Amino acid sequence: MIQPITKTPDYRRAEFLSSAREMHQCPPDQGWEVAFAGRSNAGKSSAINALAGNRKLARASKTPGRTQLINFFSLSGNQRLVDLPGYGFAKAPEAARRAWAQQMETYLEQRRSLRGLVLMMDCRRPPGQYDKVMLNWAGAALMPVRVLLTKADKLSRGAAGNTLLTMRTQLAARGSPLGVQLFSVVSGTGLQELQDVLNDWLTDTGAAAEDARRG
Repeated sequence: MIQPITKTPDYRRAEFLSSAREMHQCPPDQGWEVAFAGRSNAGKSSAINALAGNRKLARASKTPGRTQLINFFSLSGNQRLVDLPGYGFAKAPEAARRAWAQQMETYLEQRRSLRGLVLMMDCRRPPGQYDKVMLNWAGAALMPVRVLLTKADKLSRGAAGNTLLTMRTQLAARGSPLGVQLFSVVSGTGLQELQDVLNDWLTDTGAAAEDARRG
């Protein structure tokens, strides 16, 4: 009998688990996991490091598009964070971009333990082509999404608030259960808010509530 997942994750105990280029290399598809997606310079690794309080946990490459593996980080035996390869890297060969697209499609469609998607966008720029692709996929799959408007420390409080309101309006018509928030690794803006969302997704209590909302 599978035991319910009720314990709140301890992000400070996060550990690197494994990397995968193909689906068969992923950890067992059990428990719950949340994936971080975004452009190759969106700050996915930095966000995971901020949650864990460990700047060396997820290694961020200085060259956009260099990290093309799915990286798994264990919070417990049945709770994980996942750093997906960044998209939109112009310097990558066409074959690499096609392989990335296939890899992401397979993971997002087949991974049963995937409980939610954290999509990171620069708050100073509108959603890009690949951001919209991810949102469209999530809408079709009714996958919960949390949009992080990153680098919020680069804007004044008023400008950041206006950006948040604009993005909420633009994304309101999407079919997926979707939330939008400001986020900054530098200032810590939105870190606790993000953690609260992850706590909900990574436990069966939150998962049951989400299933009820999704019918």
